[in-house]
Amino acid sequence: MLQPVGVGHKSLADYTHLVGRPLIEEVQQLAVELKGLKVLHLSATAFGGGVSEILYTIIPLMRDVGIEAEWQVIIGREEFFNATKLMHNALQGHPLDLSPSEWRVYEDYNAMNAEQLSGDWDVIIAHDPQPALMRGLVPEKAKNWIWRCHIDLSTPHRPTIEHLIPALRDYDASVFHLEQYVPDGMDGAAVHIVPPAIDPLSPKNMALSPEDAAFVCDQFGIDVDRPLICQVSRFDPWKDPIGVIDAYRAVTAEMPEVQLALVGSMATDDPEGWQFFNSTLEHAQGDPDIKILNNLNNVGAIEVNAFQSQADVLIQKSTREGFGLTVSEALWKARPFIGGDVGGIPLQIEDGRTGYLVSSPEDCAERTLRILREPELGKQLGRAGKEHVRKHFLTPRLLRDWLGIFKGLK
Repeated sequence: MLQPVGVGHKSLADYTHLVGRPLIEEVQQLAVELKGLKVLHLSATAFGGGVSEILYTIIPLMRDVGIEAEWQVIIGREEFFNATKLMHNALQGHPLDLSPSEWRVYEDYNAMNAEQLSGDWDVIIAHDPQPALMRGLVPEKAKNWIWRCHIDLSTPHRPTIEHLIPALRDYDASVFHLEQYVPDGMDGAAVHIVPPAIDPLSPKNMALSPEDAAFVCDQFGIDVDRPLICQVSRFDPWKDPIGVIDAYRAVTAEMPEVQLALVGSMATDDPEGWQFFNSTLEHAQGDPDIKILNNLNNVGAIEVNAFQSQADVLIQKSTREGFGLTVSEALWKARPFIGGDVGGIPLQIEDGRTGYLVSSPEDCAERTLRILREPELGKQLGRAGKEHVRKHFLTPRLLRDWLGIFKGLK
């Protein structure tokens, strides 16, 4: 048996005051003829990344409207996750394909997981490349299979994507964040463009009082009376925490009182995470005003919320980014935001109105200094950003989109 993941209870009605009654009623209407649909989500890990965060919310909401939704995590050891991390990097543009033995490891683990997959499902949704081969091995386990891609496939390493395309093309439907992520060769498969969304009622995104946010930050050695820059993301080269430190150094050359917090979580399917965490620590060179924290420092959802709510400037200086849930999370706190001009970030940021888009540490430092020197500008950006997220990137909209996809399946 694959590992089932337990999720809590959520009620769609609780979101009415945030997204408005028309959207809630649209979701309820769509759900009427889908009642009792059996849906299984397959993913590589139950914590430590955007996929798991989305599933902890979307599955209870699917259940609330009558879908029989479950979530199972595939089985994998270090050799498998080393191979899939290499694949993830190649699919996002790193020019290094898996070796023949690494492809064999990937195929063997997919075969083992396919064997362990039980049940008779109406829809199985495989999230990201890790379980992508399972549909071709046991197609009879579900009436319909959907592949959900959460990564930036705009410039994939050709040998890697070409190896995967035949398996992906066999799915009844596939779902991408952006049109430009759909790889060549997906002819014949139904393709849907659906950006992800955040849960505004989760501990990470619920309203925190300024006093509570300051209290939490104080516990981690942050001086709440001095300006704070913060990036929340995995420790991953694509998230560019090294570039954030470089931008911070340029800022402190002019405003030495500024502090930096780099806050991330270590995921079970990311064996490179510790290596990059350590290289980020090394780049910080022991600066006491740079706090580098992760979930093993007791940083959980509430702590992340507090850092984001307390920060004077929030950053996501990615060089590749499938979507970047942390962008919408930051905007939802009504804080001024600066992001890399890549992937799904421009979908969330209208440059100069809901935040700033940058392409270098120098640009990032320049925008940060401007926000710190013009508090009214920061407030305007924060207010516009929050309203943009309210309209486009909250979970009930994502639920509506999933129900629309289910309705269109044969």
